[in-house]
Amino acid sequence: MKSILITGAEGQLGKKIRDISSEYSQYDFLFTDVEQLDITSRKDVETFFISKKPDAVINCAAYTNVDNAEDDFDSACLINETGPGLLAEYCKKFLAEFIHISTDYVFEGNAKVPYNESDATNPVSAYGVSKLKGELAVTRNLKNSIVVRTSWLYSEYGKNFALTILKYAKEKEQLKVVYDQIGTPTYAGDLAKAVLDMLEPCFLNNNTNIYGIYHYSNLGVCSWYDFALFLLKSKYIKTPVFAVDSSEFPVKAKRPSYSVFDKTKIVDNFKIKIPYWTESCRKMLSKIS
Repeated sequence: MKSILITGAEGQLGKKIRDISSEYSQYDFLFTDVEQLDITSRKDVETFFISKKPDAVINCAAYTNVDNAEDDFDSACLINETGPGLLAEYCKKFLAEFIHISTDYVFEGNAKVPYNESDATNPVSAYGVSKLKGELAVTRNLKNSIVVRTSWLYSEYGKNFALTILKYAKEKEQLKVVYDQIGTPTYAGDLAKAVLDMLEPCFLNNNTNIYGIYHYSNLGVCSWYDFALFLLKSKYIKTPVFAVDSSEFPVKAKRPSYSVFDKTKIVDNFKIKIPYWTESCRKMLSKIS
């Protein structure tokens, strides 16, 4: 039985992988967070690989506080660049497959059509720079690796836009949500299934063309305002929501104004079926009170 190391197991994606891991009984999962494995420590990573010898690693660990990264760039790079680079290095040494999770923030966000994997990157925030550095560290240390970029990740776990909007809707008389940032919400449960479904082709396929960068989000396009409206209507919450320009919410880190992905490559190479974002959002909402 092949063993799969999941780092960052206490995050949204890590928890959703745990939730569906029983559906992948052909694998033995090793769930770790920083307490069990500090991916930024060469000694910890080496010791873990020698002891457990994982056949594959899915790196869900990340520094995700976008605004704090502007003032704490070193910490962001330590987790988003150094850690993935070490994991890739040891995957190469131990002949393990490696899937690393990245972000839409590696792009500037000024496009007019969906981003594909060959489009030029140009992050406009420290967080985005740290994640791009992580991608480069992975591909530099392990050519036969997979980087999956995703966007607007949410779930029934942790802190995310969906849960925040639902919380505020119960506490406030009205909400203001930006309409000038466009993208696609991605349910962590769908991303979890996608990355686990990518493993078997990696184990079975000796074709190196399967490796590289991929884009994954749910299907469809919306603004944060549209997303908020759908959340509240789906839960029959009548709190008024007003569309506002992002200038009304000044933040330290600039956000991409356009984060729509072209998913053709991941569908063609892995035959993955991607649900529409509203369908997945309803699925998530059915899991919370």
